[in-house]
Formats: sequence, C-alpha cells, structure tokens
Amino acid sequence: MDGSSPPPAVTTHRLIAASAPAHDVERADVEAVGSVAYRKLYKKREPIYPKAAQGVFRRAKWAILGVLLVIYYATPWIRWDRGPGRPDQAVLVDFAGRRFWFGPIELWPQEIYYITGLLILAALGLFLFTSLFGRVWCGYACPQTVWTDLYLWVERRIEGDRAAQIRLAKQGWTLDKIGKKAVKHAAWLAIAAATGGAWVFYFGDAPTLVREIFTGAASPTTYGFIGLLTFTTYALAGAMREQVCTYMCPWPRIQAAMMDEQSLTVTYRKDRGEPRRAFRKGESWDGRGDCIDCKQCVVVCPQGIDIRDGLQLECINCALCIDACDAVMEKMGRPKGLIAYDTDLNMDRRSKGAPERFDLVRYRTVIYALSMVGVAALMLYSLATRQTLQLNVIRDRNPAFVTLADGSVRNGYTLKIINMQPRARDVTLSIEDAPGAVMTIPGATVAGDVAHLRAAPDAVTETHVFVALPREAVHEASHTITFAVSDAVADADGRIAVDRNPTAFLSGVHDDD
Repeated sequence: MDGSSPPPAVTTHRLIAASAPAHDVERADVEAVGSVAYRKLYKKREPIYPKAAQGVFRRAKWAILGVLLVIYYATPWIRWDRGPGRPDQAVLVDFAGRRFWFGPIELWPQEIYYITGLLILAALGLFLFTSLFGRVWCGYACPQTVWTDLYLWVERRIEGDRAAQIRLAKQGWTLDKIGKKAVKHAAWLAIAAATGGAWVFYFGDAPTLVREIFTGAASPTTYGFIGLLTFTTYALAGAMREQVCTYMCPWPRIQAAMMDEQSLTVTYRKDRGEPRRAFRKGESWDGRGDCIDCKQCVVVCPQGIDIRDGLQLECINCALCIDACDAVMEKMGRPKGLIAYDTDLNMDRRSKGAPERFDLVRYRTVIYALSMVGVAALMLYSLATRQTLQLNVIRDRNPAFVTLADGSVRNGYTLKIINMQPRARDVTLSIEDAPGAVMTIPGATVAGDVAHLRAAPDAVTETHVFVALPREAVHEASHTITFAVSDAVADADGRIAVDRNPTAFLSGVHDDD
C-alpha cells in the first residue's frame, strides 16, 4: 500500500447484460471492504450486506445453528429427578446452594478442578479441530457466528436480500423504511432478551425464574444480568458483527500456531483459477483460469473479504464462498471446487504434478488427541473414585497451644465434615499418629481419641475439637497428627467412605526442655 486511501466501496448489485458471462451468471461490482487493504486506522465501519448463499455448507450451517440454539434455550428446562430436597433441573449452577449440578454429577466448590479439566478439554479440542480443519469453530459453532447468522436471517426476512438492503439503506427515511427498521430492531431485541433470559435460567430453577421475571418478583441481579446480556447480544450480533472477529477476538491471531501445511482451510485454488477474467459466451477456456471474476464469493462473505487474496486473519472458514462459487461453476459447466477446503501442501503438490494427500494422523494431531484422552481419563477416574465424605481441618491460631495444670499440652481445631450424600451419616472421628491423645468435643461423647458424630445430609457439619497430649508424649515444638473420619455404613458400591487430614500439633517444648 502507498498510504493513500483505497477507492470507495461500490455496493451496487447488478446483472451484467451486454458483457455478461454465459448462462446469466450474476456479476457484482463490489469491493472486499473487510480486507486489510481497505481498512484504515480509525476509519468508520463500512456496512457489509452479505448475500444469502445456497448450498451444502449453508445447509450444514443452518442445521448446526438450529441444534446449538435448541441446546442453549432448552437445556435449563430439562428435568432430572434427584430425590426430595434436591433441585430437579438437569443443568444448574446453584450459587446459593454452592453446587454445580450436571445430570447425575454434583460438584462442590472445592471440586472446581473438574471445571478446569473441562476447560482444558475444550481448549485441546479446539486445538485439534483447528489443526485438522482450520477455523471450523469460528465458521460453524462460535456464539458470535451463530447469533450473527440468526440476526442476518431476521434482517433478510424483513428487509430483503443484499440488493434490497442496499436500496433501503440509500433511500430516505420513508414510513416504509422506518417500519422495516423498527420491526427488525424489535425482533433483534426480542432475540437478545431471550438470550439473556435463557442464560440466567442456568443459575436458578427455570420455571420459577420465568414466573418471577414476568411478575416483577425477580432479584435486581437477575434483571441486571438479563439487561447486560441483552445489550451485548444486540450490540455484538446486530451492530458489530464482523468487527468482533477482526478486532476483538484473540483466536485469529493465535490460530497460526495450531495449524500447519496440512490443515484444511477454505482455499481459492489459484492453480486452477488463474489467470482470471470475465467469460464471454462462446469463448474458449484455453489459456485462462476457471475464475470468471464474478465476485459472488465476495458478496456472500459475512466478513466482507475476498477469499482469492489467500488465507486472511478475517476469514472464519464459514465456506459460504464455496457454495457461491460451486453454483457459478455449475452454471458455467465447469467442475466444482474452484474454492474448496484444501491444504497448502496439496496446492504445492498439484503444482509439481504430484497426487493430493491428506494425513489426519500427524505429530501435532496425535499430541492433541492423546492429551485429550489423558485429561478425560484422569477426570473420569477421579469422578469414579471421588470421596463423598471429606474432612477439612483448621488449627486454632490464638492461642497456638495451652499448657494444662497436669502438664499436658492442648491444641484447638475447627473440623468441617463434608457429607456429599443426600442422607445423614453417623461418622467416627479419630486421631492417628498421636499415642495418648485425648479428644474433647463440646456437646459430644468422646472415648479417648475416638468420637461419634452425625454429619448432616448434603451439607457441611462444623465442629470444634480440643486435642490434648501428655507431657511425656511431646518431644518437639511441632509435629504431625492426623484426623480421620469414616462412615459407619457402606456406600451403594460397598465402599466405606474414609478421609484423612494431617495437621500440625504445636507444643512449644523440645527434648532438652
């Protein structure tokens, strides 16, 4: 670039007549305003009016969009019977009850590492699919893409396709234009509000929240989050659109580290398309490429770029340009696939006359896949062997220890017995690694270093414990004792739940004292 401003984008949409290519292929006089060559720092956004595409990839995107929206909106309404006193919502993030419910799985706050494991699995999955198929996540499953596609569909239903939208944008503010714009934005706001509402349903009982929201009984926090998510959905999918992918999202800038020369990406096959020029009826295909420069690949692109410029940061691999180009090639009687999912390696191999090849199994993909299997196996093993009875011990800091009248030394501890079962448990609390220890629990019966307690169902039972050691058993200023808690009844799988927690016992004395 020489620093001068690019030519203004021409947004007319017309059918070339006198100089039209054969078979009435529509040619668009349009510039790729989303490409880096047409972007200038602080330049006002030029609106992009993508034309509706038809074809295999567009149908696949509609199917994926439908499935993802159904999952998002319907999941909070799925019921799961967990018994009396427990929520019956299948997926619930219960902040008030400090639980995360996912079907039969119940996660407590101290088990946040499972969420970390899920995030690691998601990241590794994203790395794997990117190394295999490029930015397939961005083109098909990213929420920004899904909701933008939905907003574009609404826009076309109300204002018409690309040509009609351009004409509407150029005309004055007539009653017809005001009406269409008002209906469109009202529909967008309704979708945004439904999106925000569905999100808060994951954090409370959905039927109850719906009733509270519409009767004004919901909390200010609920209305606040619905408003926030309504605004962000409306702004990102309705107003910002491709700018989110180009400027805000970090993924385009790090995807190159995930890809190699065998990664499938949406590619314009220059070896077949060049040299490009318009095609006249009766003209020979000898000495020219298959690209007739109709720019249909540009007008369907939601990012406003020209795929013929090569791999670009702005490209989300939605493959709509493939559908548009295949339709043109079919009309021209030429083979499909001028724009297709392809690899840099195959481009190079074709230029050398070598056969194409695509290897799914590569060092990169094997590492990602094995890492996913390893993390998943670790999580499954941890879930299968997780304890439903846990013990946390907090030693009193003040006083650190007390010397009693008979010379024995006493420490105080706060014990939290975590019972993850929906039934109350009779548990045995004991002390290990402390011969001669005497345990005292206010309000409980204790025999030496063993006590019997009752752990409340699906709750944390807190108790304060004093442990005294005789003077002759204390030889160091600090040594380790272990609290152990065990259930008196076996779980459904026949295991006796036991948990141990070592802690420090302070005395302030030494062997030479």
